Amino acid sequence: MKQRVIFRCIHLILSIPIMGYIYSPFDKLPGYAPKTRYVFFPLMVLTGLWMWKGHVVLRLFGRKPASQGSAKGAVS
Repeated sequence: MKQRVIFRCIHLILSIPIMGYIYSPFDKLPGYAPKTRYVFFPLMVLTGLWMWKGHVVLRLFGRKPASQGSAKGAVS
């Protein structure tokens, strides 16, 4: 749960420069457009995807494999 709160805070902090990129005057865009396009936006997307589907990634690369002999298919 604590990891999700950390990713949520990072996600919100990274969205601040993107809001500035969208709502700033056009003549000020070249100053921080590359940082926004290549750093802030990709990191914001990654943290959002991690919050959304991080449990699937952890399950795919988890250390413990799924048990093959579950109670449903086991014969005693």
